[in-house]
Amino acid sequence: MKNPIVRFLIRWLVSSLGLFIASGFFSSSINSTSIIDFIIGGLLLAIINTFLKPLLVILSLPAIVFTLGLFMIIINGVTVYLVSKLYTPLHITNFWAAIFAGMVIGLVNYLVMTILESRKA
Repeated sequence: MKNPIVRFLIRWLVSSLGLFIASGFFSSSINSTSIIDFIIGGLLLAIINTFLKPLLVILSLPAIVFTLGLFMIIINGVTVYLVSKLYTPLHITNFWAAIFAGMVIGLVNYLVMTILESRKA
């Protein structure tokens, strides 16, 4: 998976799938009207994770080290919450729902990447 375009497309797919699954778990906190909202939300999340998340990680490195990496959960929640504010059809009611959605998206990302890496070997 050396091609950056393929990596971005996979990140987009995984982000959209993670948002969709998170909305199933937290249906009272994550609302959307159509599947297109999850696809566009996944695109925005992939773009934010590509460009903004590395900056957030660098700026919050002391907190990440101090909490032994658990602050990354907060950073994932911030990115998901930012997507819900930028793209209003994908409505996340509060920051806690965004944190839980970030955890679900991270788990989906881990599972998909593990499957893809095992098929590569």
